[in-house]
Amino acid sequence: MKKKLILESGEVFHGEGFGAELETAGEVVFNTGMTGYQELISDPSYCGQIVCMTYPLIGNYGINRDDYESIEPAIKGLIVKELCDLPSNFRTQITLDELFKKKNLSGISGIDTRRLTRILRNSGVVKGKIVNADAENDTIVSELKSTTFPTNQVEQVSTKTPYANPGRGFKVVLVDFGSKLGIIRELSQRNCDIIVVSHDTTAEDILLMNPDGIMLSNGPGDPEDNPKALEMIRGLLGKVPIFGICLGHQLIGLACGAKTFKLKFGHRGGNHPVLDLEKNKVAITSQNHGYAVDQESLKETDLIETHIALNDRTNEGLKHKIHPCFSVQYHPEASPGPEDANYLFDDFINLMEDFKNKKSQ
Repeated sequence: MKKKLILESGEVFHGEGFGAELETAGEVVFNTGMTGYQELISDPSYCGQIVCMTYPLIGNYGINRDDYESIEPAIKGLIVKELCDLPSNFRTQITLDELFKKKNLSGISGIDTRRLTRILRNSGVVKGKIVNADAENDTIVSELKSTTFPTNQVEQVSTKTPYANPGRGFKVVLVDFGSKLGIIRELSQRNCDIIVVSHDTTAEDILLMNPDGIMLSNGPGDPEDNPKALEMIRGLLGKVPIFGICLGHQLIGLACGAKTFKLKFGHRGGNHPVLDLEKNKVAITSQNHGYAVDQESLKETDLIETHIALNDRTNEGLKHKIHPCFSVQYHPEASPGPEDANYLFDDFINLMEDFKNKKSQ
């Protein structure tokens, strides 16, 4: 079926549709990863977005049940140069096209993704819509310009009821702002006793669970749209060790008095270099975010910058001067990788152990 992608700026890309036969609109972004398309599709942080893959061949290793990062995808659509209909992998269960049909998602292939990426890189992320080939271009452009997308993405993807992932080690409360299963996997590998709670859980309710540590997950949207989370973080600071990832990192920054801003085109991919300022070491990281913590605003806080992105020098890590609290903008739980930053979960375990020992003295 013939389809086209129309941007609010007026550019039109013609291609072949795959997946469900529906039209879909969202914020168009690009991802530079060569692998990981299944994890990307099921990553709640992509809620409401249409993702353009810069790597030309997508779908070549198919889809399998073990590589999902959430039960239901929150992505709006996918843009690829070439869609592979015959995967070559012994773990393949269904194709990417079959997944999109099953999950009622729309995609488009056969367009010039290099040109689209250059547009997004130069102008920034834009609203776009995947439509049928016979749709009226000017009508769609006008519609996109007047469209305001929802700002409650965290509410859409967060768990509605608490659930447990039992273990014999430290008790960790994972606040789900759109958490990837990779976070649970990494904590479970370290024998943590995990309780996953909703994004709007209060500090009082969390402390009643008597946790050894708090994990603030990744998630979609503007961090400033989560005032209840900021109140919760302020109520936990100093009372229990905290580790934040991605949106959790930004929320820690806001809760401690820093500011955030929207990046021009964001950081999305599995190949982003980050410098650890304390260890003077570089890690290749997985990233997916459209906002960042304002480094200048950190001067008025009790936060220390610990990591920076080497591509654009934006903030990638924070540590509190007084309280046991640290965070990173990237994804140390990355799957299928890179795994350069897995050690941060060990740092979290050590932080909880040190805090527990000090309390017992």
